[in-house]
Amino acid sequence: MRMQSWCTKWTIVVTMALLVGGCAAMTPQPTADSFKSPVVTLDSMEVAHYWGWWFFAKTVQPTKGTAGDYGAPLDLAFVFNVHNPNPFPVMMESLKFTVAFEEFDLNSLSSGETQWIPPGKTNQVRVHGMFDGQQSRLNLMLVGGQKLKEKGVDAFTQLEKWWTTISDGKFPVYVKEGAAVFKADGLVRVSTFSGKYPN
Repeated sequence: MRMQSWCTKWTIVVTMALLVGGCAAMTPQPTADSFKSPVVTLDSMEVAHYWGWWFFAKTVQPTKGTAGDYGAPLDLAFVFNVHNPNPFPVMMESLKFTVAFEEFDLNSLSSGETQWIPPGKTNQVRVHGMFDGQQSRLNLMLVGGQKLKEKGVDAFTQLEKWWTTISDGKFPVYVKEGAAVFKADGLVRVSTFSGKYPN
């Protein structure tokens, strides 16, 4: 009786080991040839925080604090869909991109928060970007000065238009030069992406 019980237990243990081993053997493993680059697409852009449009020059004495050139901040959130076309999980290690309002590059954003994407599934990642009125003004004058001149508009007028109409989607916001780094079992893939909002 004890012998029969021992044999039954041993049979169950061996069967379970074979099942687990068989499942592991059936799980596809990434190789240099089979590892496909995941696909990153811009899903949406949201105005996360908004303080209106204003600018104070350093000649204006503040009620409290230190005088300086200060412009209204603008907090935008960019939401991306990240699709894993592989039959094995992949890890997104980082993501970076440039943001342009119309044809003017204003900011470079990045995310270093890692996340695993299951096989055949799509995750979402949200990246916040803070746009400062003063820094954006300097970027416009230094990098986009010629374009502003061709448009016949000054930096303050252009910034005010963007800050006061961005929630209405009245001008295109571009995601450019995007690159996301993915890893699977020591292999690395870099996916490039771009996007526009509104589409």
